Formats: sequence, C-alpha cells, structure tokens
Amino acid sequence: DAAIIFADILLPLIPLGLELHYERTGGPSIASPVRSAADVERLEPGNAAELQFVAETIRLVRGELAGSTPVIGFAGAPFTLASYVIEGGPSRDYTTTKRFMHTQPQAWARLMDAIVAITIAYLRMQVDAGVDAVQIFDSWVGALSPDDYQRFAMPYVRQAISSPGPNVPVIYFGTMTGGLLEEMRACGADVIGVDWRVRLDDAWNRIGHDIAIQGNLDPALLLADRSEVRAAARALLASVRGRAGHIFNLGHGVLPQTPVDNVLALVDAVHEFHA
Repeated sequence: DAAIIFADILLPLIPLGLELHYERTGGPSIASPVRSAADVERLEPGNAAELQFVAETIRLVRGELAGSTPVIGFAGAPFTLASYVIEGGPSRDYTTTKRFMHTQPQAWARLMDAIVAITIAYLRMQVDAGVDAVQIFDSWVGALSPDDYQRFAMPYVRQAISSPGPNVPVIYFGTMTGGLLEEMRACGADVIGVDWRVRLDDAWNRIGHDIAIQGNLDPALLLADRSEVRAAARALLASVRGRAGHIFNLGHGVLPQTPVDNVLALVDAVHEFHA
C-alpha cells in the first residue's frame, strides 16, 4: 500500500564528522563517542548533500512506481541519534546518555541543535526528491521519563516534525513509549506509531481520535503458523472498530528469521478483514 525508503537512521551522523561502522555482531558503532562539551565543539557543521544517494534512490523509486504508490521517507529522531552518538552504539539502559543530559545540559543542547539541523536538512532533501510523507523513528526514547522527555527531547523532535512543511504528513514512532503517548501527541505529528506493548485502542483513546495511529502487531507473531497470523490480524483490526485513521503495521520491524510467506499472508489478511 506504500513504499518506504528505509535508510539506516544513523546516516545523518556522517556529515557531522562522526566515524560510523557496522559490526558483524552488535550493530552500528561510533568510533569516538561524544562525551564532553569539547567533543560537541569538534562536530562538523553538517551538509546533507553528502547523503544525496538517498535522494537519488527516492527519485528512482518514484520513477519506477510512476505515481501508483505513495513513497514514505525516513529519518531517526534527535534523541535516538544522540543516544548512539554518546553511547557509541546500542545500550540497555542509556545511563551514559542520561548522565550527559543531566550533568552537561548546555553541551546536550548544542549537540541536539547540531543533530536536529542535519535531520531537518535530510528530511527536506527527501521531500524535494518526491516523498509523499515521512516517518521519524525514535527507537530509544522510551528510556526517558515524561519529565525528561519534555525537557531533553520534545523541543527538538517538534522542530524535526514541523520541518517537512504543512502538506507532508509526518508519522512519529517510538518503542516502549506507553508512558509518553500524551507527550508524543503534543509534538505535532499527523500520525503516532505505537509498538505492541500497549493496546492499540487504549493508545488511541489517550492520544485522541482526531489524530491517526499506526501499529501495532507484535512482529514475533509472524513466527507462528499462518492461521495464528490471520487470527492476530483479525483481532487487531476488530479493536479499531472501523474508525478512520488507522495504518495497520507491525509494532516494530520484521524479524530477520520471519518466513516471507507469513508476511504475505499477513498483508492478504489485512486486506481481506479490512474490506
């Protein structure tokens, strides 16, 4: 029903002069994590033109689709990018990031200003290349309390959400964000994406039915047999009760070991039960 241009969320860190690597195990890593105000000052200004290959991909995909399918752009949210910059890679508890926020708030603000600036330029580049909507992915923001979210993350994600312009819908998604839904709604996105850790109808009641919602089937269900996949899709759609403004989606990405036939069965089930 749509094509999403999925480029790794850490790509905008490259124009900031950060050395990004992808390990065989353990995921992405930053060679020299930012741990001080001096480290922040050494960041480069950031030029989104270094990521033109993403824009070219968008143009190629749009040309192949010939207007038949909407194209969605993709970027990481400022807090999630900052957590990678500071931690140097994935983390379980983000204590290094939180220590930085609370002990060096001015350096944190400068770091976030740099990240949000390159993120805005990156999103606008994708819009100029022809995407119909964008998704901002806040993988790790669920590690924050509501108060810390409001202080350290919300001002910057609001800037990113407002940047594509009034005619470009924005989807804002985070994981483990059951405690932050009201704050996320206040950021101004057109769609809030939720993971499987909160019931879809409960989440919608909290953010309000005047905003669209995306989600939220547990991707692990796609490891079950196809009858279970179909039953889960039916139950999720039943919870929506036919309301407009629901985008059926997984509550996170497809797991690597997922059988492709189960993904196809899910798509077919959604179309069948939604009709």
